[in-house]
Amino acid sequence: MKTNQFNIAEQTADFLLQIKAIKLEPSNPFTWASGWKSPIYCDNRKTLSYPNIRKHLAKSFATIIKEKFSDVEVIAGVATGGIAVGVLVAEILDLPFIYVRSEAKSHGMTNQIEGAYEAGQKMVVIEDLISTGGSSLKAVNALRGADCKVLGMVAIFTYDFEKAVRSFADANCEVYTLSNYATLIERAKETGYVSEDDVARLQEWRKAPDQWK
Repeated sequence: MKTNQFNIAEQTADFLLQIKAIKLEPSNPFTWASGWKSPIYCDNRKTLSYPNIRKHLAKSFATIIKEKFSDVEVIAGVATGGIAVGVLVAEILDLPFIYVRSEAKSHGMTNQIEGAYEAGQKMVVIEDLISTGGSSLKAVNALRGADCKVLGMVAIFTYDFEKAVRSFADANCEVYTLSNYATLIERAKETGYVSEDDVARLQEWRKAPDQWK
């Protein structure tokens, strides 16, 4: 039986909105570290505080991985957002877990990849959020540089920026997410979380986030 990813996407979006892991404020935009003005802010770490939601995320990840990457041997989390949920997924699948730092440590063993693994092992990477794709693919490249075979990536949420879509395609890295920007905005509209005017602004931002004001 195939996974109903549409239902997973809707349920995940609802959870993220309910606990304000994702905030939508078109009239009072946030400023990202990049300097971009944004009507949306995502902090998926909040999901760990809610047992039913973190269980939903872990089980949904495991279901997708079993269907799409059935020969996986190791689960690899991207530090720091992908570590906790990645451990939960590895536990469900009864697989080893490792994690990948953004940079190699400057002291000790100077590791970028933490945990026990072997060259050639087949891995699925767990991420919490995909924006431009840069940091996510940095982890993929670190694993490939260590002669690991990356089957693909699974993330909680993606903004579906064209830049990220192109980057993953160029890197030949298959990616699946539990939810996405289009589903989130649709659910926010249907549940009355945002108005029609807000939806228009949110859709406008999505087209050119670096130019939106």
